[in-house]
Amino acid sequence: MSDRSPSRRFLLLHGLDNHRPRDHWTWWLAESLRQRGEQVLYPQFPAPDRPSLKTWTDLLHAELAQLGNRERVVVAHSLGTALWLRAAQSLPQELRVHRVLLVSPLGEQAFTAENRNEEFAVPGLDRERIAAASAKSTRAVVSTTDPYTPADAAAWAAELGIEVDFLPGAGHITPGDGYGPWPGVLRWCLDDAVPVRGIAPA
Repeated sequence: MSDRSPSRRFLLLHGLDNHRPRDHWTWWLAESLRQRGEQVLYPQFPAPDRPSLKTWTDLLHAELAQLGNRERVVVAHSLGTALWLRAAQSLPQELRVHRVLLVSPLGEQAFTAENRNEEFAVPGLDRERIAAASAKSTRAVVSTTDPYTPADAAAWAAELGIEVDFLPGAGHITPGDGYGPWPGVLRWCLDDAVPVRGIAPA
């Protein structure tokens, strides 16, 4: 009997205060991929309003272990990007993946007591460890009007060896910014050779 199981699995990592609302692009992406026969893990991280780095990292490791031996693809948003970058610094070889997409990565100014995410701060990132955690590529998607992204996102990405796509005027890339259905991120998931496009104005 031939194995017709999907050749890849996706893991979606949400951000702060995200209870996986149906109007968020990550929910839409999970459903869109599943409708195409793809296997998708989209876990709810504990206490998204008061996140714990240890608890979230433990769950991340458990979810990565569920991806099996297929092509492993991680798509992270906001605090999920910080979680991935922190984890990448010491990720065991058996949990490494093939592709990573970091949507709305956070700059230093985003990690504050008011934002309840200080322990997720990612100073002193190691370029080689980031590359090792993702065998094929790590890509970032940054809005030109995101107040939480690194101050010089182009320099940040270049220093870490990360390709970056810039979206004009997309805010923090949330439903409030018009990012429910987002065909551009779906296209990248299905074909990483294409850049990630924003939502065309009506």
